[in-house]
Amino acid sequence: MGKITFNRPDEPAMVRLLADERHTAAGIILRLAWKQGLTREEMQRLTWADIAPDEGGIHLPDRTVPLEEETASCLLDRYAFLDGVTPYVVVSDRRRQQMPRESISRLARQALDRAGIASISLMDLRHDFIIRQLEAHDWPYVARISGIAVHTLYATFSDYLPRTQPAPAEEPPEAYAFLLWKVLQSQGSSLVGLALWLGWKLGMQAREILALTWSQVDLDQGVIHLPDRDLSLGVTLRRLLRETWNRRCLDDDPHVLLSPNSRRPVDQPRLSKLVRTALIRGGIEHVGLGDLCRQERREVDNARLLELAESQDAITRRDAMSLLNLSEAAAYERLRQLTVQGRLVRVGRKYYPAGQVVPPDRQYDVIRVFLERCGSAYRQDLAALLHIGNRQCALILRHMVEDGRLVRVGQQYYLPEQEEVL
Repeated sequence: MGKITFNRPDEPAMVRLLADERHTAAGIILRLAWKQGLTREEMQRLTWADIAPDEGGIHLPDRTVPLEEETASCLLDRYAFLDGVTPYVVVSDRRRQQMPRESISRLARQALDRAGIASISLMDLRHDFIIRQLEAHDWPYVARISGIAVHTLYATFSDYLPRTQPAPAEEPPEAYAFLLWKVLQSQGSSLVGLALWLGWKLGMQAREILALTWSQVDLDQGVIHLPDRDLSLGVTLRRLLRETWNRRCLDDDPHVLLSPNSRRPVDQPRLSKLVRTALIRGGIEHVGLGDLCRQERREVDNARLLELAESQDAITRRDAMSLLNLSEAAAYERLRQLTVQGRLVRVGRKYYPAGQVVPPDRQYDVIRVFLERCGSAYRQDLAALLHIGNRQCALILRHMVEDGRLVRVGQQYYLPEQEEVL
């Protein structure tokens, strides 16, 4: 979709018009379009159950729109005026019945003409809402509250997008987990739902998801067979894939992910756009399918590192490079992240499973308490105390002696005060 020329209303004239149409059906329609960004179809289907003044929002099937304060007040007045005779918000003043779409447009057109706001339609008012939101907020927020697809927002409103965009998150924060579950619940076994399940929960890369065929899926055994590994399906994903299989036609393409309309495989740009739009509408900004795939794959790799550390008591950077086929810098960063997360403890050049060694910031206190009780200790005694190797312990003890925190006499170590007494 190319860029279009927008026909924007005069803002002071709109404010005056809405002040004159505070309690009318036309006033509600104009506010829902200009202040809330609803389409004509959304207005027609809108019910009072969708309006949540206490929560400050209008709940639509695909999104929640923040409820503007003046609009909320007018809606409450309108609800009191109608006295609960109809569940629908947009109804005629006379018949108190759900208004047809054509009548919604006509009523808005008449009110705009009377106010001297010529050649402005309901769609123009919605477009103006989107532009004003882009002027005040970042584009993921606008995509989320307007319901407009990300690629459409970029193609149509590119002149109004900020020149600089925030960098994508390296990985989704833990807080996103709940929001992701909500998106997954809403998407079910749709194209987007399956892509999210396969990427986030199984760690499949986007190219693997797009290339997946039914010959690789064993629903009876609950396994997906990839060229380099097998993946176990959970109960939910197994059920969703079975639903998808049962919907297939005999002449469908063998790929698992198919466009619902053409029944042909989707390409990566389109899948990424669809997933991105669903995530933004679910409140997850700056995260795409690739981020989710990398996050799960990273967790799988981290589990392998932790398992190796458990099996051989400690691992080195070279172990991580060999196990995961990483560069030296990448292996260092992966081990550093696990250390920051408290899942590994670094002592010298080795990384130990958390809880199996004394952390560096507690080593001296542990040694001091031991020496206060026992008086002196050999290096091997202190190595066993810290749960590390003798060579590592020798380096640590040497630094403590150089700092004056310990005193070495022969092969034994003392606290400074004790050495003076001797």
